[in-house]
Amino acid sequence: MKVVDHGRVRELVLDRPRLRNALDLETTERLLAALDALAQDDQAAVVLLHGEGTGFCAGSDVKEMARVDLETRLRIAERKALLMQRLARLECPVVAAVHGFALGGGLMLAIGCDVVITASHAVWRLPEVELGFFPPWGLEALLARVSMARARRLVWGEAPLSGTEAAQLGLADEAVPDAATLPRAREVAQRLAALPAGSLRATKRFFGQHATTPGLDAIAREVYRVNCEDGAAEATFRRLRS
Repeated sequence: MKVVDHGRVRELVLDRPRLRNALDLETTERLLAALDALAQDDQAAVVLLHGEGTGFCAGSDVKEMARVDLETRLRIAERKALLMQRLARLECPVVAAVHGFALGGGLMLAIGCDVVITASHAVWRLPEVELGFFPPWGLEALLARVSMARARRLVWGEAPLSGTEAAQLGLADEAVPDAATLPRAREVAQRLAALPAGSLRATKRFFGQHATTPGLDAIAREVYRVNCEDGAAEATFRRLRS
Protein backbone atom coordinates (compact mmCIF):
# COMPACT_ATOMS: atom_id res chain seq x y z
CA MET A 1 0.00 0.00 0.00
CA LYS A 2 1.19 3.48 -0.84
CA VAL A 3 0.44 6.73 1.00
CA VAL A 4 0.45 9.99 -0.96
CA ASP A 5 -0.58 13.43 0.32
CA HIS A 6 -2.22 16.02 -1.92
CA GLY A 7 -2.72 19.04 0.28
CA ARG A 8 -5.15 18.03 2.99
CA VAL A 9 -6.20 14.85 1.17
CA ARG A 10 -4.33 11.66 2.04
CA GLU A 11 -4.50 9.02 -0.66
CA LEU A 12 -4.22 5.37 0.37
CA VAL A 13 -3.42 3.34 -2.72
CA LEU A 14 -3.81 -0.44 -2.96
CA ASP A 15 -0.78 -1.49 -4.98
CA ARG A 16 -0.85 -5.23 -5.62
CA PRO A 17 -1.87 -4.88 -9.28
CA ARG A 18 -0.53 -8.29 -10.33
CA LEU A 19 -2.86 -9.84 -7.75
CA ARG A 20 -5.71 -7.50 -8.65
CA ASN A 21 -5.18 -5.69 -5.33
CA ALA A 22 -6.45 -8.70 -3.39
CA LEU A 23 -6.72 -7.84 0.29
CA ASP A 24 -4.22 -9.97 2.21
CA LEU A 25 -3.37 -9.70 5.91
CA GLU A 26 -0.30 -7.50 5.31
CA THR A 27 -2.31 -4.98 3.30
CA THR A 28 -5.06 -5.03 5.93
CA GLU A 29 -2.53 -4.27 8.67
CA ARG A 30 -1.02 -1.45 6.64
CA LEU A 31 -4.45 0.07 6.11
CA LEU A 32 -5.18 -0.20 9.82
CA ALA A 33 -1.88 1.47 10.66
CA ALA A 34 -2.56 4.26 8.16
CA LEU A 35 -5.99 4.90 9.67
CA ASP A 36 -4.51 4.89 13.19
CA ALA A 37 -1.95 7.48 12.06
CA LEU A 38 -4.72 9.68 10.69
CA ALA A 39 -6.36 9.81 14.10
CA GLN A 40 -3.22 11.60 15.38
CA ASP A 41 -2.67 13.81 12.31
CA ASP A 42 -4.31 17.22 11.99
CA GLN A 43 -2.88 17.83 8.50
CA ALA A 44 -5.02 15.30 6.64
CA ALA A 45 -8.70 16.22 6.54
CA VAL A 46 -9.97 13.63 4.04
CA VAL A 47 -8.90 10.16 2.91
CA LEU A 48 -9.10 8.95 -0.69
CA LEU A 49 -8.86 5.19 -1.17
CA HIS A 50 -8.21 3.73 -4.61
CA GLY A 51 -6.32 0.95 -6.36
CA GLU A 52 -3.61 0.66 -8.99
CA GLY A 53 -3.79 -1.53 -12.07
CA THR A 54 -6.91 -2.88 -13.70
CA GLY A 55 -9.30 -2.57 -10.76
CA PHE A 56 -10.02 -1.38 -7.26
CA CYS A 57 -9.90 -4.63 -5.30
CA ALA A 58 -10.71 -8.26 -6.12
CA GLY A 59 -11.59 -9.04 -2.50
CA SER A 60 -9.83 -11.16 0.10
CA ASP A 61 -6.67 -12.96 -0.93
CA VAL A 62 -8.22 -16.43 -1.04
CA LYS A 63 -4.88 -18.05 -1.89
CA GLU A 64 -3.54 -16.73 1.40
CA MET A 65 -6.61 -18.08 3.17
CA ALA A 66 -6.13 -21.48 1.52
CA ARG A 67 -2.62 -21.80 2.97
CA VAL A 68 -3.64 -21.34 6.62
CA ASP A 69 -5.79 -23.22 9.11
CA LEU A 70 -9.33 -22.34 10.11
CA GLU A 71 -8.42 -20.40 13.25
CA THR A 72 -5.99 -18.26 11.27
CA ARG A 73 -8.67 -17.61 8.65
CA LEU A 74 -10.95 -16.42 11.42
CA ARG A 75 -8.26 -14.12 12.84
CA ILE A 76 -7.68 -12.65 9.38
CA ALA A 77 -11.43 -12.08 9.00
CA GLU A 78 -11.48 -10.35 12.39
CA ARG A 79 -8.73 -7.95 11.29
CA LYS A 80 -10.75 -7.08 8.18
CA ALA A 81 -13.84 -6.54 10.34
CA LEU A 82 -11.74 -4.21 12.48
CA LEU A 83 -10.74 -2.33 9.31
CA MET A 84 -14.43 -1.75 8.57
CA GLN A 85 -14.89 -0.48 12.13
CA ARG A 86 -12.00 1.96 11.77
CA LEU A 87 -13.42 3.30 8.51
CA ALA A 88 -16.76 3.91 10.22
CA ARG A 89 -15.24 5.52 13.32
CA LEU A 90 -12.55 7.59 11.64
CA GLU A 91 -13.43 11.25 11.96
CA CYS A 92 -11.99 12.04 8.53
CA PRO A 93 -14.41 11.44 5.67
CA VAL A 94 -13.26 8.63 3.37
CA VAL A 95 -13.83 8.74 -0.39
CA ALA A 96 -13.44 5.60 -2.52
CA ALA A 97 -12.64 5.61 -6.24
CA VAL A 98 -13.70 2.30 -7.82
CA HIS A 99 -12.51 1.39 -11.28
CA GLY A 100 -12.42 -1.96 -13.05
CA PHE A 101 -13.93 -4.10 -10.34
CA ALA A 102 -14.99 -4.27 -6.70
CA LEU A 103 -15.46 -7.93 -5.85
CA GLY A 104 -16.23 -9.67 -2.56
CA GLY A 105 -14.28 -7.98 0.19
CA GLY A 106 -13.33 -5.27 -2.29
CA LEU A 107 -17.00 -4.36 -2.63
CA MET A 108 -17.34 -4.34 1.16
CA LEU A 109 -14.25 -2.16 1.52
CA ALA A 110 -15.62 0.34 -1.00
CA ILE A 111 -19.04 0.66 0.62
CA GLY A 112 -17.42 1.07 4.03
CA CYS A 113 -16.28 4.48 2.78
CA ASP A 114 -18.40 7.62 3.15
CA VAL A 115 -18.51 8.63 -0.52
CA VAL A 116 -18.09 6.14 -3.37
CA ILE A 117 -17.32 7.23 -6.92
CA THR A 118 -17.44 4.36 -9.41
CA ALA A 119 -16.57 3.92 -13.03
CA SER A 120 -19.79 3.29 -14.92
CA HIS A 121 -18.44 0.06 -16.42
CA ALA A 122 -16.82 -1.27 -13.23
CA VAL A 123 -17.94 -4.76 -12.18
CA TRP A 124 -19.48 -5.06 -8.70
CA ARG A 125 -20.15 -8.52 -7.28
CA LEU A 126 -20.16 -10.66 -4.11
CA PRO A 127 -19.05 -14.16 -5.23
CA GLU A 128 -18.48 -15.75 -1.81
CA VAL A 129 -21.66 -17.83 -1.58
CA GLU A 130 -21.04 -19.28 -5.04
CA LEU A 131 -17.59 -20.38 -3.81
CA GLY A 132 -19.06 -22.01 -0.71
CA PHE A 133 -18.32 -19.23 1.78
CA PHE A 134 -20.26 -16.84 3.99
CA PRO A 135 -19.04 -13.20 3.86
CA PRO A 136 -18.37 -12.61 7.58
CA TRP A 137 -17.43 -8.92 7.51
CA GLY A 138 -18.91 -5.86 5.84
CA LEU A 139 -22.57 -6.85 5.92
CA GLU A 140 -23.42 -3.95 8.22
CA ALA A 141 -22.01 -1.54 5.65
CA LEU A 142 -24.13 -3.23 2.99
CA LEU A 143 -27.28 -2.86 5.09
CA ALA A 144 -26.47 0.80 5.67
CA ARG A 145 -26.70 1.38 1.92
CA VAL A 146 -29.46 -0.96 0.72
CA SER A 147 -32.52 -2.72 2.09
CA MET A 148 -32.43 -6.12 3.79
CA ALA A 149 -34.09 -7.78 0.78
CA ARG A 150 -31.69 -6.21 -1.68
CA ALA A 151 -28.68 -7.04 0.51
CA ARG A 152 -29.71 -10.70 0.63
CA ARG A 153 -29.86 -10.95 -3.16
CA LEU A 154 -26.54 -9.15 -3.53
CA VAL A 155 -24.87 -11.55 -1.10
CA TRP A 156 -26.21 -14.49 -3.08
CA GLY A 157 -24.33 -12.98 -6.02
CA GLU A 158 -26.90 -13.83 -8.66
CA ALA A 159 -25.32 -11.54 -11.25
CA PRO A 160 -22.63 -8.88 -11.39
CA LEU A 161 -23.63 -5.23 -11.42
CA SER A 162 -22.15 -2.46 -13.50
CA GLY A 163 -21.00 0.70 -11.78
CA THR A 164 -24.07 2.45 -13.14
CA GLU A 165 -26.32 -0.21 -11.59
CA ALA A 166 -24.37 -0.04 -8.32
CA ALA A 167 -25.03 3.70 -8.13
CA GLN A 168 -28.71 3.22 -8.96
CA LEU A 169 -29.00 0.77 -6.05
CA GLY A 170 -27.14 3.08 -3.67
CA LEU A 171 -23.96 1.02 -3.33
CA ALA A 172 -22.09 3.92 -4.92
CA ASP A 173 -22.88 7.62 -4.79
CA GLU A 174 -21.91 8.53 -8.35
CA ALA A 175 -21.18 6.63 -11.56
CA VAL A 176 -18.94 8.49 -13.99
CA PRO A 177 -17.16 7.68 -17.27
CA ASP A 178 -14.34 5.26 -16.57
CA ALA A 179 -11.49 7.70 -17.27
CA ALA A 180 -13.08 10.30 -15.00
CA THR A 181 -13.28 8.09 -11.90
CA LEU A 182 -10.11 9.10 -10.07
CA PRO A 183 -10.24 12.78 -11.14
CA ARG A 184 -13.84 13.04 -9.94
CA ALA A 185 -13.02 11.30 -6.64
CA ARG A 186 -10.10 13.71 -6.14
CA GLU A 187 -12.39 16.64 -6.84
CA VAL A 188 -14.90 15.43 -4.25
CA ALA A 189 -12.13 14.79 -1.71
CA GLN A 190 -10.63 18.27 -2.23
CA ARG A 191 -14.03 19.92 -1.84
CA LEU A 192 -14.61 18.09 1.43
CA ALA A 193 -11.12 19.00 2.62
CA ALA A 194 -11.90 22.69 2.01
CA LEU A 195 -14.78 22.62 4.51
CA PRO A 196 -14.19 23.87 8.07
CA ALA A 197 -12.30 21.08 9.80
CA GLY A 198 -14.27 21.10 13.05
CA SER A 199 -17.71 20.80 11.49
CA LEU A 200 -16.45 18.29 8.93
CA ARG A 201 -15.19 15.97 11.67
CA ALA A 202 -18.21 16.57 13.92
CA THR A 203 -20.55 15.54 11.10
CA LYS A 204 -18.62 12.33 10.46
CA ARG A 205 -18.53 11.61 14.20
CA PHE A 206 -22.29 12.13 14.54
CA PHE A 207 -23.16 9.69 11.78
CA GLY A 208 -20.54 7.23 13.01
CA GLN A 209 -22.11 7.16 16.45
CA HIS A 210 -25.57 6.49 15.03
CA ALA A 211 -24.60 3.71 12.65
CA THR A 212 -24.38 0.00 13.36
CA THR A 213 -20.74 -0.76 14.07
CA PRO A 214 -19.30 -3.33 11.65
CA GLY A 215 -17.68 -6.32 13.27
CA LEU A 216 -17.25 -10.06 13.28
CA ASP A 217 -19.87 -11.07 15.84
CA ALA A 218 -20.39 -14.53 17.30
CA ILE A 219 -23.03 -15.48 14.73
CA ALA A 220 -20.89 -14.43 11.76
CA ARG A 221 -17.89 -16.20 13.27
CA GLU A 222 -19.77 -19.47 13.74
CA VAL A 223 -21.41 -19.37 10.30
CA TYR A 224 -18.02 -18.69 8.73
CA ARG A 225 -16.53 -21.62 10.65
CA VAL A 226 -19.28 -23.97 9.49
CA ASN A 227 -18.95 -22.81 5.89
CA CYS A 228 -15.17 -23.23 5.91
CA GLU A 229 -15.69 -26.81 7.03
CA ASP A 230 -18.31 -27.38 4.34
CA GLY A 231 -17.40 -29.45 1.31
CA ALA A 232 -17.82 -26.66 -1.25
CA ALA A 233 -15.57 -24.24 0.63
CA GLU A 234 -12.93 -26.87 1.32
CA ALA A 235 -12.96 -27.92 -2.35
CA THR A 236 -12.23 -24.29 -3.27
CA PHE A 237 -9.31 -24.20 -0.85
CA ARG A 238 -7.92 -27.50 -2.16
CA ARG A 239 -8.07 -26.19 -5.72
CA LEU A 240 -6.24 -23.02 -4.71
CA ARG A 241 -3.54 -24.97 -2.86
CA SER A 242 -2.82 -27.21 -5.87
